[in-house]
Amino acid sequence: MFDAIGIAGSGLTLHRKWLDAVSDNMANVNTVTGTDGDAFQARYVIAQEGEGNTGVYVAGAAYGDGEGRLAHEPDHPLADEDGYVRYPDIDLAAQMGSLIMAQRGYQANAAVVDRAKESYQAALQIGR
Repeated sequence: MFDAIGIAGSGLTLHRKWLDAVSDNMANVNTVTGTDGDAFQARYVIAQEGEGNTGVYVAGAAYGDGEGRLAHEPDHPLADEDGYVRYPDIDLAAQMGSLIMAQRGYQANAAVVDRAKESYQAALQIGR
């Protein structure tokens, strides 16, 4: 029973880092660069199962393509001689879906921590 808080805590950490990555991706969806550089690369969290009953961990991060997408905006200050700029290739709808999943996962793990805490407190009250 004492493992519940540790396992849920590892889930909280994973989902918090997932939320951080998604929010960073969403904040940079309209970041413009010149065609001579790479576009903002979306970050994706890689989760890994822990050994035994130890929860889940962030194994690393994967990054999107720096190629991005070209847009013709000749009036933009970063436009090249042909009038093109580079935007990141981030699907905002997919990021919103990821945001909702990460938020729900975080809420579920927080609820597990609360329930475990209540159970521990009830067990201590029995001993009095």
